[in-house]
Amino acid sequence: MNEFTFTYDLLIWPLLTFLSVMGIIPWVRVWAKEIGLVDKPNSRKVHDGLIPLIGGIVVFPVFMISLLIAGFPIEKHWALFLAITIMLITGVIDDRHEIRSWIKFAIQFVAAFLIVVPGGAQVFQLGNLFGFGDVGLDFMSLPFSIIAVVLLINAINLMDGLDGLSGGTVFIILGWFLYAAYGGGTEGQFVSIMMLMGAIAGFLTFNMRGPFRRRASVFMGDAGSLSMGLMVAWYAITLSPEHARVIEPISVAWVLAIPIWDECAQFYRRVKEGRHPFSPDKGHFHHHFLKAGFTPRAGARSVLIIVFLGGLIGVFGAQFLHVPLPVLTVVWIIGILGHMTLSRNLEIYPAFIKRFFKVDIENNS
Repeated sequence: MNEFTFTYDLLIWPLLTFLSVMGIIPWVRVWAKEIGLVDKPNSRKVHDGLIPLIGGIVVFPVFMISLLIAGFPIEKHWALFLAITIMLITGVIDDRHEIRSWIKFAIQFVAAFLIVVPGGAQVFQLGNLFGFGDVGLDFMSLPFSIIAVVLLINAINLMDGLDGLSGGTVFIILGWFLYAAYGGGTEGQFVSIMMLMGAIAGFLTFNMRGPFRRRASVFMGDAGSLSMGLMVAWYAITLSPEHARVIEPISVAWVLAIPIWDECAQFYRRVKEGRHPFSPDKGHFHHHFLKAGFTPRAGARSVLIIVFLGGLIGVFGAQFLHVPLPVLTVVWIIGILGHMTLSRNLEIYPAFIKRFFKVDIENNS
């Protein structure tokens, strides 16, 4: 793998998407409120007031237009562009009128099919997971790839529960992918990842709580979270192809550990309780922090902790520690099984968090 030469000219692209998103959001906010494209508080949502659901419909058009300006050939990436467009339209309709879950799920399969088959984002083998040679998928390659894309779309979508959480998590994931693209010498992917990171950073200035923002003024919405999940899946697969691998598949699994573990834990618990795996509840990782005593006002601290954990776990994926692949595989499996076990009872995680962050919890009360 050869590194390409980084030049400061490349910084123009993330700066362009960052400033574009920052400049467009205030205008689109007004329009969203006029047509009712807003999120309303309910029993599962802890925000105050009507918040415009416009992050996705600003971030991803800016991202796609910037790709075209940068010279990314539409004839080569039409399947990806079409899949993003489908996710955006589906998300906007769902945000405004609420689509039945099975219809939304079917549309996700259509988008996944597009990026896997005509788009070429297909997983053919999983690398040397157990030390006995590469694990090939053979005839299972196509269904595995499509299902993996759908699961990643939903994993990111299901994380969109606190201000800045889904956007911050994806930003960190993309940062690790950027590192892999640089090390692998894939300049095109490096530039496109920087563009998307710039666009998401522009959104986070309006969405993530901090010293200068007490609460989010816009949300990503399903249009954005579904599209972010699609792009995470796209990079996860296209950065680790069999013929030109820049990051090992198990390393990708570590970079994506937080959303994957959380999604699988929720599915396991809901099915065990006799419910539909996509039925809504308050059992996600970020809900454990709220139940432990982190108030919605202190939610920024929860977001920072979860995002930091995601970044820290990604260190294993980046292979800074040069851990053998079979060891990474075994520890990852132990991690997901442990998370699923702890999440089975909704009282265990909050109790652990409350004890571990005892001083912080007391300060939040």
